[in-house]
Amino acid sequence: MMALLPLPTSPFLPLAAVTTGLDYMEIVTHAGPVVMGVLCLLIFASVVSWAIIFKKWLHLRRAQDQSVKFLETFWQSKRLDAIYQAAESLSSSPISQVFRAGYVELSKVTASQKKDSDDAMSEQLGGIENVERALKRAAAAEVTHLEATVPFLGTTASAAPFVGLFGTVWGIMRAFNDIYQMGNANLATVAKPISEALIATAFGLAAAIPAVVAYNYFVSRIRVLDSEMTNFSNDFLNIVRRHFFS
Repeated sequence: MMALLPLPTSPFLPLAAVTTGLDYMEIVTHAGPVVMGVLCLLIFASVVSWAIIFKKWLHLRRAQDQSVKFLETFWQSKRLDAIYQAAESLSSSPISQVFRAGYVELSKVTASQKKDSDDAMSEQLGGIENVERALKRAAAAEVTHLEATVPFLGTTASAAPFVGLFGTVWGIMRAFNDIYQMGNANLATVAKPISEALIATAFGLAAAIPAVVAYNYFVSRIRVLDSEMTNFSNDFLNIVRRHFFS
């Protein structure tokens, strides 16, 4: 009776049939304490960055929409008190807040001038300067409010790649340590430590890329709003000079 010979192994079998791939989830969960600390820090920075991106995008969009509505109301209305009442319902608009500060200071200046019968030129110039200072203070306060939490995105964008690189360097050092202890430099010895190191780099880039894109976008939007506040302040001062200090 003839013995059955084993079938020859085909050289064209897929790689998955010969060996199993690396389980990256297992690599992350069983990473060393240093690399695990790096990954946790990067995950925290990424989550906070996405929360800031979503919140700041809504904030700037609301500020832009309400600023457009306020400017339409300002140029269509003929009474400053009516504009002031309309500005109270558009509190997210930085331009409306600048107007409110200027209107309050203008009311104080005109009220003090009515008490005095002599309207000297120096008092008029001082009143204009007070209104101008109020507008500048309000604009600076609004820019500070718009820029809140945006520096965190810039910090994440610049620091996250280096934090990930630190995890990469540490993982490679660990891989060389495993090679030295085992006296073996095959792929099975260094695959997991090097994969662990590269995962730290990937986490760093995943945290940095959205942060830098969002940071540049928000800075440009804030710069536009700042320019609009400056232009509005100049227009408002011209109106005040023409109607109240002529």
